[in-house]
Amino acid sequence: MSEGPSDSEEPRKLVLPPKAGRKLAFFGAPLLLVAGLAAGYGHYTDPGPLQDEKTFVIPHGNNARVTKVLQDDGILSPTWASGTFFRIAAFLTHRDGQIHAAELQFPARVSVAHTLEILRHGKPVSHQLTVPEGLTAIRIAAILNKAPALSGEVLTLSEGSVFPQTVSYVWGTSRQALAEKLQKMMAVKLAAAWDGRNVEALDGLIQSPKELLVLASLIERETAVSSERPMVARVFLNRLKLGMRLQTDPSVIYGLSNGMGTLDSPLTHEDLQAPGPYNTYLQAGLPPGPICSPGQSSLDAAAHPADGKMLYFVATGKGGHNFAETLADQDKNIRAYHAHLSAIPQNQN
Repeated sequence: MSEGPSDSEEPRKLVLPPKAGRKLAFFGAPLLLVAGLAAGYGHYTDPGPLQDEKTFVIPHGNNARVTKVLQDDGILSPTWASGTFFRIAAFLTHRDGQIHAAELQFPARVSVAHTLEILRHGKPVSHQLTVPEGLTAIRIAAILNKAPALSGEVLTLSEGSVFPQTVSYVWGTSRQALAEKLQKMMAVKLAAAWDGRNVEALDGLIQSPKELLVLASLIERETAVSSERPMVARVFLNRLKLGMRLQTDPSVIYGLSNGMGTLDSPLTHEDLQAPGPYNTYLQAGLPPGPICSPGQSSLDAAAHPADGKMLYFVATGKGGHNFAETLADQDKNIRAYHAHLSAIPQNQN
């Protein structure tokens, strides 16, 4: 592309907004000369070279740096004339707003005029991150540290401090800030659950919001069936009242896995004999802390347990659990579970 018209061609006009023309006159011949050199690029609203709609990150920096990024990304032509034209247009229209560093979406063939509009007033691209219910702090930190378009790093999180949730964020958001947002959400949710708890149903067995959080984390890891969670809460509370050990496998797994919450192999009888503060087969009462981040359903179940005298539960093999008041009924439920597993073809087991 030439930098100026030939002798046989009629010079092309630099088309800018009306106010820009008055500014050009004010700044005089030097600026007009530069504008004339840039006139070979085209009109202010002419379609640009970008072939397809794309998302680009516009970094912090002056107009020269922004211009280079736009040219490198293919939004502007890579020629000197194109860059000069853009910088002049940005300068003459600077009263329209500041150019922002952000992740922005640009349509195909976006013009200089539209590019400046997007840079000044475009809505940043929104990303989403989901923290599932029941994950441990180590695994939540890994999710945050692997999420794209965030800055910094999350080093450590307190167990149970993060509320499981899907959150939106924009490019450049601090990972630590996002973690703190989820922690504030958990603090609010836990406070609300504690304030609204069924005091009579808890029977003095849960003495603090922290203990409610611990109970909710056990419930979360024991069942994924929301309707069962108040019943699981009742089993644990009944066992606490009678001085029985909770004997909850997820707590043992949490201790054996050093906070990961999962093991590479099934839990064994020997594992249940391994000493540790989270071994609820050996230790009475609640474990010393939460074993995961429970969701709203588990917090509600801990604060509002079901009625009943249930002391046991075992998986049905069909996604839920059978509950029992006596050991004899529990043994029947265990036999039914094993019978169900035996009836499943080996290749489906």
